[in-house]
Amino acid sequence: MVCTVEVSEMPKLNDPILIEGLPGIGFVANIACLHLINELKAKRFAEVVSASFQDFAVTTDAGGVRSPVSELYYYKRGDGGRDLIIWYGNTQALTTFGQYELCGKVLDIAQELGCRFVISIGGFRKEEVQPVPGLYSAATDSETLKDALALGSKIMVGHIFGIAGLLIGLGRLRDLRGFALLVDTPGMYPDVNATRYALTALGKYLNLNLDLSKLDATLEQTKKLLEPFGLIRNIVEEKKKEEQQMRWFI
Repeated sequence: MVCTVEVSEMPKLNDPILIEGLPGIGFVANIACLHLINELKAKRFAEVVSASFQDFAVTTDAGGVRSPVSELYYYKRGDGGRDLIIWYGNTQALTTFGQYELCGKVLDIAQELGCRFVISIGGFRKEEVQPVPGLYSAATDSETLKDALALGSKIMVGHIFGIAGLLIGLGRLRDLRGFALLVDTPGMYPDVNATRYALTALGKYLNLNLDLSKLDATLEQTKKLLEPFGLIRNIVEEKKKEEQQMRWFI
């Protein structure tokens, strides 16, 4: 199995926090981190390539190709606050081994840059979601959990699947602190409302004043990036199919 990191720059960062933003339930992390990258004008410095990613490329209108990607960005605050490492991509690994390998590689490079704290974001699937979705947290230690709960979240009870859970667990084994922040979502489509609450809580924790007025534009950008890889069901097309099927019963 092959998993490599291609580094274009090794920035000097101030006690950086690693924030995970790969596709998951409701695509909450994916939208959130793409919005962070756009708003903060974060700079890409590394790409992770894994043999456990999907085994195809997507052609573009210009005749080029796009492959599954997993990238690392950095943001230097310049105000004495902790810098950020943002992990963004359009896929997770397809195997359990691949997930562990992918997480390990990213944590390796994050620690090389002085990272001691990780935050994963995700959706918590609920069939019925209130207009103000619930927030849930799990952490590496009691002190960090207390900080996460102060954001308005409740203690997460149960399983946290995929990278969102694995990153925190593996980080703890490396003596890194951190927490997972999950938001209620139906989980069947990119959930901009859940993302808004996740970013509000994240901004509060990081002491960042995030502009969420362009979040809908980030949602559309996310759809365009993920739909070619079959990660987002086209809701409009699905509704059309359902309507056509229902005609047989009229």
